[in-house]
Amino acid sequence: MDWFTAYMLPVIYAVTMIVVVMSIAGYSVLAERKVSGWIQHRTGPNRTALPIIGAIPVLGPFLTRLGLFQPLADGLKFLFKEDITPGHVRRGYFIAAPIIAIVPALTTMVVLPFGQYTDAEGVVHPLVLANIDIGILFILAVSSLGVYGIVLAGWSANSKYPFLGGIRSSAQMVSYELAMGLSILPVFMWAAVPEPGNLNGLSLFGVVQVQQGFWLAMWQPVSALIFLVAVFAETNRLPFDMAESETDLVGGFHTEYGSFKFGLFFVAEYAHIVIGSAVFVVLFLGGWNFLPFIPAPWPDGMVGAVMSVLWFLLKIFFFIFFFIWVRWTLPRFRYDQVMTLGWKVLLPLAVANLIFNTLLIALRDTL
Repeated sequence: MDWFTAYMLPVIYAVTMIVVVMSIAGYSVLAERKVSGWIQHRTGPNRTALPIIGAIPVLGPFLTRLGLFQPLADGLKFLFKEDITPGHVRRGYFIAAPIIAIVPALTTMVVLPFGQYTDAEGVVHPLVLANIDIGILFILAVSSLGVYGIVLAGWSANSKYPFLGGIRSSAQMVSYELAMGLSILPVFMWAAVPEPGNLNGLSLFGVVQVQQGFWLAMWQPVSALIFLVAVFAETNRLPFDMAESETDLVGGFHTEYGSFKFGLFFVAEYAHIVIGSAVFVVLFLGGWNFLPFIPAPWPDGMVGAVMSVLWFLLKIFFFIFFFIWVRWTLPRFRYDQVMTLGWKVLLPLAVANLIFNTLLIALRDTL
C-alpha cells in the first residue's frame, strides 16, 4: 500500500487531472460555438451524432441538438486531415512549437488546489497534486513559457504574417505580465499577515483559507480587475488576440499550420483559459469556499471533498462563459491601443495599488 501511495497514486491523480482539464478545454470549444450562436440568435452545432446514440428515441435527437458530440467530431477531423508542412518552414522548430504551446498549461495545474478534504480529526487538507509553498510563483513562471510556442511558430514559419504575430505576442506578454505580477502582490501581502490560523507565504491553499469569510475580490477589486484583464491578454483572447488578428495578419502565428498541429494550438488556448479561470477563482473568488459571509457547508470525508470540487468547477465554468461572452461582445483593439492599455493604464494602476496596500498594511501594524 505504501508503494501504491508513493508512486501510483500521484500518477493516477496526474492522469485524471489531464483528462479533466483537456475535457473541459474540448467542451469549452462547444460552449464557445453555442454561446456565440445564442448571442447571434442562431442555433450552433446541432447535427453531429454518434450512430448508436443518435438512433435512441427522444434521447438521441435531444443530445444531438445539444451538440454534445461536436468536440469528438472536431478532434477526429483534426486527427485525420492531411498534415501538410510547407517546404519553406524551419521544420524542427515548426513541429515543436505546438507542443511547447500546450505543455505549460498542463504543467501549471499540478500546483493548483481544486478542493479540500477534511479528515476524521477535523484537519483540512488541500486536494492538489503538488502542494508547494510557492505555487503562485510556479504558475507565473511556467505559464509565461507558453508564449515561446507562439513566437517559435511565427519565426519557424519563415513568413511575414506569422512572424509579426509572434512578435506581437511576445510584446503583449511582456506588457501585461508586469501588471499581472504587481496586481497579485497585495493579495499575498494581506494573506501573509500573521493571524491565528493564517497560513503565511505564497501558498495558494493559504489564500483560499484566508477567504473563508470574505472574498479577496471584495477587498482587492483593483487587483482583481487588473489580473482579469491581464489574463485575457495572456490567453490571446479577443479583444487582445494580436497574435492571430485575421483582419490584418490573416491568421497570425498559425497561418501556415493545419491539421493536428493547428488543433494543438486550438486546445492550448482553451487549456490556458481553464487554468487562468481557476487561478482567478483561487485568488479572488474564494476557491471552493461557498459564498461570502457563509461558511462552506462541506461535510467531512469524501462527500465533502467531492462537493468542494464541484463548487470549484462551477465557478470555473462561469468564468469560461465570461471569456466567451466578452469575445463575442467587444471589438478587437488596435495594436497601439493594447500597448497603451498595458503600459500607460494597467502598469501605473498596479503600482499605485501596490503602494496603497503597502501603506495600509504598515498603518495596520502600527495601530
